Formats: sequence, C-alpha cells, structure tokens
Amino acid sequence: MLTSTTKLNSILNDSDVIIVDTRSFKEYSEGHIPGAVHLDLFAFHWIDTSKQGIENFNNQTKTLLSYLGVSSEKKIIFYDSVSGMLAARGVWLLMYFSHQNVSMLDGGITKWKNENLSLETKPNGFNPSNFSGKINSEIISGFEYILDNLNSVKILDARSTGEYDGSMVRAARSGHIPNAINIDWNQNINEDGTFKSDDELSKMYDFPKDSEIITYCQGAYRAANSFLVLKKLGFTNVRVYLGSWGEWGNRLELAIEK
Repeated sequence: MLTSTTKLNSILNDSDVIIVDTRSFKEYSEGHIPGAVHLDLFAFHWIDTSKQGIENFNNQTKTLLSYLGVSSEKKIIFYDSVSGMLAARGVWLLMYFSHQNVSMLDGGITKWKNENLSLETKPNGFNPSNFSGKINSEIISGFEYILDNLNSVKILDARSTGEYDGSMVRAARSGHIPNAINIDWNQNINEDGTFKSDDELSKMYDFPKDSEIITYCQGAYRAANSFLVLKKLGFTNVRVYLGSWGEWGNRLELAIEK
C-alpha cells in the first residue's frame, strides 16, 4: 500500500498510472508532482451511516472515482504533504471498492521535494471512466455495527488526547465511544513525514493480529491512516467507522465516555 519516491519517479510517464494530489488546490497550484491531478478529499466528509446513508455514500463515491478516471487496469497513487490522512482516505476508498492496485506515496510531497525531484505548476485534467467497483463491506463500519459489537471488538480512537478525554469539543458532545483506546494517528509518522518502521508501529499496536479492530476519529480521515498502518502490520480484520465522532458525538441516543 506504499510507493516510494524512487518508484513513483520511475513510472511518472506510464499511461496506466493515475497520480492524485489530495492537498488543497492552493498547495497543488504552487507545485505538484508532474502529471498529478487534484482531488481535495477533505471535501467529502460523511456522517450518516444509517443503511440509506451508506447507500448514498456508495453512490457518491462511485461517481467521484469515475470522475477521477479509475478503472480496473489503472494503478492509483495518492499523495499528501506527508504519509498523511488525506492520501490514506483515498487508499481506503479504493480498497472499499475492491480496487487492489492502489497505494500512497510514503513521505508525501515533503520527501519528494527533499530529494529535489521534479515539480510542475500546470493543472492536469481528469480522464473520466465508468467505474463500478465491488463494495467490500468488511472494511467499513456504521454506528449500528459498533452498537451490536461494542463488547467484542477493539475500538481504536485515532484523535488527539484532548478530543478523546473530552477537553476538546468538536460535536454536540465531547468524549469517546465506550471502551475505545486512544492512539493518536500522529504517532504513526516519523519527523520526515514517512511512516515509522513496522517494529516501532508494532510496539504501539500491540494486539493479537486476528483482533477485530474499528478505527475512528472525527471524520474518518485520521482513522483511515491508522487503518492502513494496521493492515501494513498484518492485521486481518480492520474496519473504519465512516461516521466517526462527527456522527457518534451528535447522535444524542448513543452512549459516550469521558
């Protein structure tokens, strides 16, 4: 799920590669990897995980991925400023639609620039497709699934300590999902923007590899980063709670802890 700067630099001109810059358009326009298209994934929050809500999310995402030009033979590489949450969200979305040939640039554009690799400022247009991937319902969770499995799954809160303990309020209520443990997603990343080594990450995520784990944050972006780390470490049963605290904290009937 990771592509190195060296590898990406060697396939920049391949016709079957789509490079996606997930940063803001301002950052993209100031300089991006040659050939990259722009898609600010932060615009696509989703906080309704009712049955109808998930169905609507699936339809919107399919339209988005068609617009991006995804098809079965394409290799999709997302990048961010670092090995960040936006690129991770892109990778998770493609995995959710069972598109296996997807990865993110380890270290993001920060590492790319540090290695003095080429940049361009001209925008690149999309070449739309008619994407129709197969939903992989085993890597997504809605609020009802958590309620049904609250005492049997590990719930991993990827937010900051302040959000977790309730001192920072970002919804109608503050706190966390009952039984959740807190490992801030920032701890996944080295100072140079790359992911930490598997040894370092394994010490942080010291759970049995067959544990069922649900990651969440505020809007399922940081949670996607932690999801990728867990998959990278060999965890086989990991889901992202799509609605995250943006949904749970605003649904007054759901239990919380502080």
